[in-house]
Amino acid sequence: MSRALQDLVVIDATTTFWASLGVALLADFGADVIRLELLPGAGDERMTRGGQGRGDGAGWDYEFALANRNKRSIAIDATSAEGAAIVRGLLERADVFASDRQLEDLRAIGCDAATARSQNARIIYARASAFGPEGPDADAPVLDELAAGRTGMMPILGQPGEPPVYAGVGPMYTAVMLAYGIGAALEHRADTGEGQDVDVSLFGGNIYGASLDVQAYLAIGGERFLQPLSRLDAGNPMSGPVYPTKDGRWVTLTMPDTGRYWQAFAQVTGLEVDDARFDTHEKRCEEHRLEMMGVLDDIFRTQDADHWRAAFREHGLSGDVIEDYAYPANDEHARRNRYIVERDDPGAGRVKTIGFPIFMSETPARLRSAAPALGQHTAEILHDLLGRDEDAIAAMEMRHVIA
Repeated sequence: MSRALQDLVVIDATTTFWASLGVALLADFGADVIRLELLPGAGDERMTRGGQGRGDGAGWDYEFALANRNKRSIAIDATSAEGAAIVRGLLERADVFASDRQLEDLRAIGCDAATARSQNARIIYARASAFGPEGPDADAPVLDELAAGRTGMMPILGQPGEPPVYAGVGPMYTAVMLAYGIGAALEHRADTGEGQDVDVSLFGGNIYGASLDVQAYLAIGGERFLQPLSRLDAGNPMSGPVYPTKDGRWVTLTMPDTGRYWQAFAQVTGLEVDDARFDTHEKRCEEHRLEMMGVLDDIFRTQDADHWRAAFREHGLSGDVIEDYAYPANDEHARRNRYIVERDDPGAGRVKTIGFPIFMSETPARLRSAAPALGQHTAEILHDLLGRDEDAIAAMEMRHVIA
């Protein structure tokens, strides 16, 4: 089966989970992604940077496994003359270089943008940053908590009077943007022959993830967008609020056009269709809004969540149950669409793991190989990409230039 990105060579010098995951999207669709791991501290760096290396106690490093599947690993001492020559050779052969390292660290190993461009004018130089390529914090540590703290969303996510809430979703938006930015730059190169720099930042990713609220504030302004909203502040009792069920779970309703659903909704909840308090959209959403929410609170507490899900489905109502992580882990749709897949892990046996969020009918993403061991493919890469023979490779290994 052909692969969408099978001719693409990517040098991956990322260290954080989200940046590595963004590059893994390219590997999933067939790119030859080569993890550049820097000796002598590469092993420790794998286990400490950006939260990677958290295991399950049974030998399965699940974060690293997800963020680095389908990749190859080359381990080099880039501070040595021979190691630096290998890095230059890789840059000459690569289509893409991606990293989230500090600018000073990249310069020290000859992988800053200017040096990479001098080796290969067609290269796509992609950097995952904290706050973007310009400004006083252009080289700030790549930590999402700091970027999210400046975005404006954290103070409004909780209930009024509660501390700001860190949702932790910014890295996932930004990981996809990293792959998307690289893809757009490659399309431009295909038309013009020109490489270019790509920067995606956690700050930008968090802002984009909050587009609806941030755009509303930019357009309208005002204190309304700066304050957290109570569950009872929702303007429509049938669209937005969540209600507790008898078994301690929650249901969510998404019926903004209440008139369209009212008759069936009243039947399901046991309300009277002609109840004078709620018999028009205006009464439901304005005059008696809080009263209706209180009534629905009491009604939904009378049955378990599964009862309400079945009732919504039977009557064609737009509502569902709010689930925890156990749901996608065992959901038929997640399995059939390969959002969750199973594979055999040498250390942990048969495991479930995140699959592929993008469907392509002719060139689908595939799980071709597990995340590589440190330096697992060093000799293979040196031979295949740079033409080094076995004796030269063995000699460099003896001098600890490679591992």
